[in-house]
Order: sequence, then C-alpha cells, then structure tokens
Amino acid sequence: MADTFRGLVLCQQEKSVQADFQNLTIDDLPDGDVLVRVRWSTLNYKDGMILNGLGRLVRQYPHVPGVDFAGEVISSDDPRYAPGDQVILTGWRVGEAHWGGYAQYARVKADWLVPMPDGLDGAHAMAIGTAGFTSMLAVMALEEQGVSPDQDGEVLVTGAAGGVGSVAVGLLSNLGYRVAASTGRADTHDYLRSLGAHSILDRSELSEASKPLLSERWLGAVDSVGSTTLAHVLSEMKYHGVVAACGLAGGPDLPATVLPFLLRGVRLIGIDSVMCPYEKRVTAWKRLTQELPMDQLDAVTTKVGLRDILPWGEKILKGQVRGRLLIDVQDC
Repeated sequence: MADTFRGLVLCQQEKSVQADFQNLTIDDLPDGDVLVRVRWSTLNYKDGMILNGLGRLVRQYPHVPGVDFAGEVISSDDPRYAPGDQVILTGWRVGEAHWGGYAQYARVKADWLVPMPDGLDGAHAMAIGTAGFTSMLAVMALEEQGVSPDQDGEVLVTGAAGGVGSVAVGLLSNLGYRVAASTGRADTHDYLRSLGAHSILDRSELSEASKPLLSERWLGAVDSVGSTTLAHVLSEMKYHGVVAACGLAGGPDLPATVLPFLLRGVRLIGIDSVMCPYEKRVTAWKRLTQELPMDQLDAVTTKVGLRDILPWGEKILKGQVRGRLLIDVQDC
C-alpha cells in the first residue's frame, strides 16, 4: 500500500465550495472498522449537488464526496470481512456526513458494507450504483403492493433517461411489464426503446398542474421527479394503482389533493435507499445481478476517470447525463 493516495477533497471558502485533487494518507481517513481500496464509484444526482455545494448536504469540511463505491478490503477489525473480499457501499450518508468514494481508499463501518454478490463485479456494481439500487427497491415496492406484469396497463417511469429511470425501465421491461417512459429529451427515444420502453411520452404532458383526478391511465409508476409531475401522475393512476416515489429532481413539493387516495385507493410508497436495512440490501443486489441484463447495462454506461468528474457534476444537475456514469477511482 502506497504511503499516499489521491482523492478529491472539497473545502469551503466563505460561501462557496472548492474542489481539489490532493495527496492523502490512511491517517487522514475517518474512523471505521474496514479499510477498502476503492476501485470504482459512480455519479448520482446527490453527488452533483455535493460537488457544487448545494442543499447543505455536507456540514463539515474538508470532505471527500462520493455516495457509493466498490472495492477490495485491505484490512478489517470486523470478522464479517477479510482482506481480499470484494464489497459494495451505498447510502448510510457516506459522501455526506462521512468521507466517501471519490478517493483511492476509504475507511467505513462494517455495517455499511454489502458483500459483492456472486456473478457481479465492481465495475458493474457501480454502473448500477445507488441509482440502480434505488430502482430495484422501487420495483420491489410495486411487487410488494401487488402490481404484476399480468395485469392490464402500463407502468410509468418518470425521468426515464436518467440513472434511476434507465435502470427502472430495463428492470421492469425484463420482468415483463409494459413500460411507459417519460422524458424531456427527444434524442433519448431510441435509447429508451432499446431498454424496453413500450411507449414514450414527453415530460411536458406530466409537468403541469392537473385536476385532482384525470382519466385512469397507469397501473403503477416509478417517479424520480416529484413536485407537479408526481401530483399529475397521482391523478392518472388506475384504481388501486401504486406509485413508488424515489426522487425530487423537479422539486420537493407535492401540490396534490387527497382525492386519488380516497376515491381510487391509490398508494404512494416512499423509497429510502440511504438507511435501507442490510437484509433488504442483500436481496436487492442479488436480484439486480439476476434480473438486470449486463449487456444492456454496458450499453447505457459511460466510463470516466475520477480526474475528469467535476464537469459531470454540473451536467447531471442540468439533466444532461444519460444512463449511468462509471468512475474509475484509480484514474486520479
């Protein structure tokens, strides 16, 4: 192990946040049970916010961002992990309250890790990342609420060309659902059809405030947008339809009424991937390994070195990142 390693460090200067690649040592890392050599990470919407100093997600600087990573255990004080084990970390406010995956080493609590499932490698795990993990949790929530592929109707995915949406479209289609994909980018239509989208609609159809109830349209929905889009989707749900809400790219507000819940029995399920319990994490990663075609994942993944990550943080906030971004952390 080298005496020093490279990492992206955020520092606060007055009211702005500055990013700089620095040499770090193991002693610089925060306390934890397990030391991991980070090989891969990814870029999520939350990462974009943190890189740009938005949302007060980080309260203490200097800080290493990166809300998820995959790598190899170097040392462990916990008997569940041994040197050489391949592991995944997503959530637990790593990259926010605790130093994250945008450095070549990380030290974290053993409880935050998940063993790499059989049949999955670190690169594919981070091509999936928090976004894909969240998508799987959303699909599992729809299933738990009784939404099945043999029912009549489409499952809507909003923000379909983004990280969460892309994986959700691929998963749902592969499981046999008829998927409607909503996007504001006309140049992604062929891309979404390649993932298995049955129909495509422009996000403008959903982005305006609607009446409390509109014609029944959707059997289920995975929404990563929130705000007026989620309110509109709720108004178009079929009787006993289910919406899994897992994002707020359009805003945190919900300008809706209770009528869809009272008159149609619509169910709104919140998806939390940050504090998700261990057993559910293991189940979700196993299912992703089994049910998400890896060749399809490869086709929607762009690989960049950590040294080149900063411009991508701005792009994801502007909705300019299609699919998944895989970060080679050792390329720093």
